[in-house]
Amino acid sequence: MGSFIFSFILVFGFLSLVSATIVNHDGRAVTIDGQRRILIAGAIHYPRSTAEMWPDLIQKAKDGGIDTIETYVFWNFHEPQRREYDFNGDKDIIRFLKTIQDAGLYAILRIGPYACAEWNYGGFPVWLHSLPGIELRTDNEIFKNEMQNFTTLIVNMVKEAKLLASQGGPIILTQIENEYGNVMWAYGAKGKNYLQWCVNLANSLNVDIPWIMCQQGNAPQPMINTCNGYYCDAFTPNNPSSPKIWTENWIGWFKSWGERDPHRRAEDVAFAVARFYQRGGTIQNYYMYHGGTNFGRTTGGPYIATSYDYDGFLDEYGNLNQPKWGHLKNLHFIIKSMETVLTYGNIETMNFGNGVEATMYTTNDNSSCFLSNYNQSVDATITFQEKKYFLPAWSVSILPDCDQVVYNTAIVNTQTSVMVKKSNMAENEPEKLNWVWRPEDINDSLKGKGSFTANSLLEQKIATSDASDYLWYMTSVNISKNDPFFNKQVTLRVNTMGHGLYIYFNGELVGSKYATGGKYKFVFEVPIKMKSKTNYITLLSVTVGLKNYGPHFDLEPVGIAGGPVQLIGSGNITKDLSNNAWTYKVGLNGEDTQIYNDFSHQLEWHSDDIPIKRPMTWYKTTFKAPLGLEPVVVDLQGLGKGQAWVNGHHIGRYWPTFMSPSYGCEECDYRGAYGPSRCETNCGEPTQRWYHVPRSYLQTDNNTLILLEEAGGNPTMVNFQTVTIGTVCANVNEGKTLELSCQGGRAISEVQFASFGDPEGTCGSFRKGTCEAVDALLVVQKACVGQASCSVDVSESMLGPSNCDSSISKRLAVQAIC
Repeated sequence: MGSFIFSFILVFGFLSLVSATIVNHDGRAVTIDGQRRILIAGAIHYPRSTAEMWPDLIQKAKDGGIDTIETYVFWNFHEPQRREYDFNGDKDIIRFLKTIQDAGLYAILRIGPYACAEWNYGGFPVWLHSLPGIELRTDNEIFKNEMQNFTTLIVNMVKEAKLLASQGGPIILTQIENEYGNVMWAYGAKGKNYLQWCVNLANSLNVDIPWIMCQQGNAPQPMINTCNGYYCDAFTPNNPSSPKIWTENWIGWFKSWGERDPHRRAEDVAFAVARFYQRGGTIQNYYMYHGGTNFGRTTGGPYIATSYDYDGFLDEYGNLNQPKWGHLKNLHFIIKSMETVLTYGNIETMNFGNGVEATMYTTNDNSSCFLSNYNQSVDATITFQEKKYFLPAWSVSILPDCDQVVYNTAIVNTQTSVMVKKSNMAENEPEKLNWVWRPEDINDSLKGKGSFTANSLLEQKIATSDASDYLWYMTSVNISKNDPFFNKQVTLRVNTMGHGLYIYFNGELVGSKYATGGKYKFVFEVPIKMKSKTNYITLLSVTVGLKNYGPHFDLEPVGIAGGPVQLIGSGNITKDLSNNAWTYKVGLNGEDTQIYNDFSHQLEWHSDDIPIKRPMTWYKTTFKAPLGLEPVVVDLQGLGKGQAWVNGHHIGRYWPTFMSPSYGCEECDYRGAYGPSRCETNCGEPTQRWYHVPRSYLQTDNNTLILLEEAGGNPTMVNFQTVTIGTVCANVNEGKTLELSCQGGRAISEVQFASFGDPEGTCGSFRKGTCEAVDALLVVQKACVGQASCSVDVSESMLGPSNCDSSISKRLAVQAIC
């Protein structure tokens, strides 16, 4: 019934997009053509995938019960230089929105244009920082002019493409600014003025659909203020005419260099969603439905990893993340089937104590109920409507007819997919890649040759406008024989705002260091010996993503901003070099000559004696794409730190030597309020070893991988593999249906375990319980082996009678190999 109603709603939604749609709202819900709606949205950021991936990602979201796709607009992605715009290829946001429309879904466009999003500089173009007199995100005319120019540009583009709902397009909500209420206090009265200016700007753009402001408790009308967080059931809008909207349901967390992999259990996500709709919510958006990849130098932070998987419903590569995808899909269908009663029904709430609560929605024709137990440790049994109901701790039961429980958030009947990497090597492809190499030419920098000079230590954003991670600081020191530093061992001390630093003295690398522990300001000291001649000091400062969040985040300095840089001699004699004549050079020579685009061997590469552990080295190899259609990853284990390109496409920064802590990966219990450190994995391993290479980047014949190895590593271990399902498991209650599937055309080759009764354990460690049906394994093997997907009714009529006591709630546990 739920599936049918949901399909009808999607068809209705699609039909409504072909002509002008009236989007409005009251205090209960957003209305579309006068009808109150329950909407379930998912965030897919177009820059974190490729245009070729968009249709598949959007279709999988639709198949999972999503009816609305949400995305930010990334200002620095489209205006990298002032008044120079780029909306081509993977930056074609109009194509992305039309793909949403083609799928029959709605869209939420969060223009901002401040995004945060763990994106470099929060999505602001760094050239803003250098405009004289500018102050970002406040009542500053220079900033407001730039923001208005870009915001108006985006609105005019979607209007021209007729993508607003008022024009028959998919966009039903637009957002101005982003989470400003979290930081507005830091901007004082100018912040309040800026907030009102944002409202006036939005209203002046005449989009004829509602505007939202997330995390803005004092949002002026007609803005709808919305909630972001792990749980938003208790959120109340600041105006009775505003519906309850959850713009960011954080279904996991992002990964940072040096940290473990964060996860959020499907049971807890479902609990949070069900509670939100139980308590009057009508629109919620998953952040992220598909997280994707921070290609190129787009990561913020600093120290955000290249993977932005986020433990989303679709993994970084676009595979279904099971059981999360399937468990929430089932919830979506049920919630959508209750749309009318949830948006028009009278609401009655009953409190049973100890965290147990019942909510009944009633219309003249129907009633639907939620029974929730938000006690995190104690199960409950209650009598409701003269029937007894068992409520596991930290769960919500949904009764669409206020009688029969059709879904409990803590009971997962969906398969668990264990993903694996497979080589799938093309025919005649050698087992090991053949490499050539060339050094990064740094001789000019070592001799102090740059492009401009200043008598101070410049802040790196100002000097580079973020055109590169790298900035060279170069100076020289003349030492006479009478100087107290002459021919003495001294200490070169550099105070830097991070994130990394390489120190060269008289042409030799004498030390390097990266910030650790989240503290990006550090002091680095190295011993050197001064000579009675000109001594060259060359400092290479390296960034790893610019800060993207916080009050005045844009003013966070990076690089050797002001230093000081000092020579420290015996007796603590100090020579301050901070006001020397410093020469600067932005980036590396290899970046200027675009070595990463050398596909035809036009440059000179060395093929013998491949060096390892050599800093500032370029490596190059050719390879054939792995067979099949499954996602491709490159294993960069063995390398140090650097950047990688495939056929000229920048697949991101890599840093496999940065290990996660060896502690903290304990068994995860979904019960209780979630935090990013609760359900972590990958202890004691590289933060990120595998890097996504989208299939659209690959050619049918030879492909080129080029690495800039900054820190020194060994490329001989690098290899390409595909990502697929290795093991599938399920633990399905009696009365439900077991559904298993592989992917990529693979079939189930073996059923390792199947027991219908009271099996124990979890995927990877199932074991028989006290009772079972003796033929269950044979039945599952017959139904599934050799099939790409299979289904089995979990019942005694299908699996055979068991010897279980009548008090036991039977279930079928299965583990199989694809």
